[in-house]
Amino acid sequence: MRESISDYSEQHNFRLGLLYALGGTALFALKSIFIKLAYAQGVDTVTLLTLRMLVAAPFYLVVLLWLIYKTQVTSPSKQDLLAILVLGALGYYVSSYFDMQGLNYISAQLERLMLYSYPIMTALLGWLLFHEAITRRLSLALVLTYSGVLLLYAYEANLGGKNISLGVLLVTLSALMFAVYLVYSKRVLNRVGSLLFTSLAMLAATVCVLIHFALTHPLSALWVNSTAWFYAGLLGVFSTVLPSFMLTEALTRIGAARTSMMGTTGPMITILLAVVLLGEPFGWAHLAGMLLVLMGVSMLSKR
Repeated sequence: MRESISDYSEQHNFRLGLLYALGGTALFALKSIFIKLAYAQGVDTVTLLTLRMLVAAPFYLVVLLWLIYKTQVTSPSKQDLLAILVLGALGYYVSSYFDMQGLNYISAQLERLMLYSYPIMTALLGWLLFHEAITRRLSLALVLTYSGVLLLYAYEANLGGKNISLGVLLVTLSALMFAVYLVYSKRVLNRVGSLLFTSLAMLAATVCVLIHFALTHPLSALWVNSTAWFYAGLLGVFSTVLPSFMLTEALTRIGAARTSMMGTTGPMITILLAVVLLGEPFGWAHLAGMLLVLMGVSMLSKR
């Protein structure tokens, strides 16, 4: 009887983990769509990023206060705290700024495929920084992934879009910054815990965003129309706060490998929504590019 209860509990925990992983991936996949819709309201990148963080920051602040006063969480060392603040600024301010700025020039489909390639960059950084070996599998994954990205880039450039190369460069820098964030955050995460790490990192990024906004915009720039605020609210809650906690919960319940496998649905969801909601074209170049990127990243995930 106890074994059957234990088995049921494990199965229930596993199913919940899969649901969290799928839900978090689907919500994060909406990010590019919300950004494009907000841009259509005339909002610039820095203002939208500021609105996003103003919506999201209170949630992380509540979690941080709960951890401090209710769970009596151990305070991180000064070295770990400094690392969290720097990594948060890098991963959630610098990377987000480059990504959102790049979306001014390229489609949501190309942006999503490029961001999805960050595991390849993480592996390459491991080779550059920690002398990890480059295997044949990694080399093939690299060729497949960036062949798909280049195919879609060539297609969009052929359509005559302005500043396509600049958009690709900005999103590439975004993926690179996020890969650096992941490489250096692993050790700190193990010492302080994911909830504390994420809350502190997001709040540090919020401070950086507010400073950027204060230096470049008047306060009145925040008084955008209600539709723009609506999309910023969706972006802050449904594509920032909820997926960050849902994916953390999924990692705890089903592990990194299964969570990563569920993440393969992300580009497909973004591409479908970009076609339906934004009216972006979808042809053989998009299909081939998506399949090549998914194959390349999946090969790396299997390792």
